[in-house]
Amino acid sequence: VQNIDLMNMAGFCRNCLARWYQEAANERGIDMGKTEAREIYYGMTMDEWKANYQTEASAEKQAAFEVAFKENVTDKH
Repeated sequence: VQNIDLMNMAGFCRNCLARWYQEAANERGIDMGKTEAREIYYGMTMDEWKANYQTEASAEKQAAFEVAFKENVTDKH
């Protein structure tokens, strides 16, 4: 499943999950950066995942993503 599809349908994606994981780890005194948290969720580096699995998103999906991102991510920070 593409991240853009997750965001459009559920309001979050793997990057969101990784960010929440990182925040929870940091709150518990565990030093974890964004890259490390993403590798946990992707099971590989983000660059590897993109090269192996990410496909080009249609203009419709990109437009829906802009709305979903604004509603679920941008407004919450």
